Amino acid sequence: MRWLPFQLNPDLPSGGIPRREYIERKFGPGGARNYSRIAGVGKEVGIDFAFDAITVQPNTVDAHRLMQYGARNGREDAVAESLFQGYFLEGAVLTDLDTLAEIGARAGLDREEVRAYLASDEDRDLVLRTDLQARQSGIGGVPFFIFNRKLAVSGAHEPETLLEAMREAVKD
Repeated sequence: MRWLPFQLNPDLPSGGIPRREYIERKFGPGGARNYSRIAGVGKEVGIDFAFDAITVQPNTVDAHRLMQYGARNGREDAVAESLFQGYFLEGAVLTDLDTLAEIGARAGLDREEVRAYLASDEDRDLVLRTDLQARQSGIGGVPFFIFNRKLAVSGAHEPETLLEAMREAVKD
């Protein structure tokens, strides 16, 4: 399995914008109520989303760069889990390089090496190019799965649906 860069909000400034402003732009006043259903479903499966703790809607280029760094160091899945935990359960500000370095450290990477990498521009063009290629291929949201480079499935689905897609993708 590989995680590929895709930004939900590629036009956000590098420092992101206040989460409340983002929610109101997207859904109108009181739009945060849209997350109550997701929070309820999360609770049913043991995930305690902390949407109220999220203060910044991030530009995610550096988070995707952290994923690239994690992949290069054999920690891609661990970095993804650490990013999801940090953002959705703790409200981590994913535009802050020290926060991202801590997220990388929790995933088993060296904090100082991650911080130095993120302070550079390494892989920035790769992330932006890969994100653009996804958009040009017709991908418009997440989750988006590509199985065996043959079969694409867009959106959240039950595990059985995804398993069937995997089985179909490996057929000759």
